[in-house]
Amino acid sequence: MIALASGLEKLPEIKKHLEAFQSDKMASLQCRIDGLGDVCDHIQEALVPDPPFSVREGGMIRQGFHGDVDHLREIMTGAKDVLASIELREREHTGIKNLKVGYNKVFGYYIEVSKSNYGLVPSHYTRRQTLANCERYVTSELKEMEHEILFSKDRVAILEYELFSELRRFVASEVGRIQRTAAAIAELDVLISFADVAARNGYTMPQVDNSDMISIKEGRHPVVERMQNESLFVPNDTFLNCGEDCLAIITGPNMAGKSTYMRQVALIVLMAQAGSFVPAKEAKIGVVDRIFTRIGASDDLAAGQSTFMVEMTEVAEILKHATRRSLLILDEIGRGTSTYDGMSIARAVLEYCADSRQLGAKTLFATHYHELTALEDVVSGVKNYNIAAQKRDGNIIFLRTIVRGGADQSYGIEVAQLAGIPEAVVNRARDILNPHEKQLQKNPQHQKIGLSNDENIPLDKKSTLVLETLRNLDLNVLTPIEAMNLLYQLRDDLRWMDQQEP
Repeated sequence: MIALASGLEKLPEIKKHLEAFQSDKMASLQCRIDGLGDVCDHIQEALVPDPPFSVREGGMIRQGFHGDVDHLREIMTGAKDVLASIELREREHTGIKNLKVGYNKVFGYYIEVSKSNYGLVPSHYTRRQTLANCERYVTSELKEMEHEILFSKDRVAILEYELFSELRRFVASEVGRIQRTAAAIAELDVLISFADVAARNGYTMPQVDNSDMISIKEGRHPVVERMQNESLFVPNDTFLNCGEDCLAIITGPNMAGKSTYMRQVALIVLMAQAGSFVPAKEAKIGVVDRIFTRIGASDDLAAGQSTFMVEMTEVAEILKHATRRSLLILDEIGRGTSTYDGMSIARAVLEYCADSRQLGAKTLFATHYHELTALEDVVSGVKNYNIAAQKRDGNIIFLRTIVRGGADQSYGIEVAQLAGIPEAVVNRARDILNPHEKQLQKNPQHQKIGLSNDENIPLDKKSTLVLETLRNLDLNVLTPIEAMNLLYQLRDDLRWMDQQEP
């Protein structure tokens, strides 16, 4: 109750500050905030500023709020004075100079007379206890006083609780006004927080509409940029829609900033739809119905689920519930299983997300399967991007800038070196990698056959070229994605030749 009153007493000042604003929104909030002065005054008049923890032990009702409470407290606090006056009067009346009024828990209040003064004890004294050197007596006046003092303590606790209950019922009857005001104050608090963070960090007002476009210029991650005290945050652009720029494949080395980039896009969209300014130079945000993320990996051992199973379960939920209006953030789908299986799953998910006949949702798709970048020329709506990095003197430098095109390598060995892997292990990894890279350079399988597009080659020659292509394939270096692309092209060529035969 005291905390509520403490908050309510600030309302008049808040309403006064809001009068200076001209916008319809702030004027609406000013009208929705009820001053609630009657509720605040009633609480402050009834309760002491620092009430006890328990509501059943008394001591919480303010002095002057209720006459009976004040009277009972006077009896309790004035008991010592009353007993002292009784003691003084009885000494004068009886002539017993050392007469005392005392109290113990067994007999209550009593009058104590020494053995030498027994003869002066009045007849209306009733003996209660005999000790070695004295006797203790009670009188009707003392018993009445005792009853009133002990009764006052119990009665005041009961009466204070009754008064508190009445106060509680009164406040409860005004809960509608309190909740409406609390909702307006909460909304005002959010707007103030939005304004404060936008002013401090250089945010800009986004344009939010019902289009399918997400266009962000020089976007930044609102948290990461505040945590980077030693370096400037590198901003990046984003452009997605449900057409030709539906899905962005993002490649690049670990630690280059792929996850940060994807997260910042999701956060900018979320902030814009919440009504906040956003960390970007310019932003046009088409409203999305949901933001789905598949980032990070962890086991769920208690449920008997591996990292890959958890990942696939989350992907399944995304594909079941996402719509064309959703934003999907998918990070390294398929990495928890074998290379062939993982790449096949990644491609299938990618095609499903990009295909307007199936999902066609705006998607950011980070992967280390660089072979997937070949899909830009195969699947409509797919675009390649990569996080730029450079090698210098055997070390890797992350430029944190996203650029068009696929990454040429993952720089995994360089990242391992940055992580502190022993030099001997790093050098051995390079020795193992070099022969594989040379083999791939000798047998590139990325080129397309494209027979059906060349009208000048005779049909029998085209058939021979298809067979020659199959004979010359080096299956040891052919990756799964290259194999699938090649099969697609061969199938299209054969179908085209079937259509050309008389």
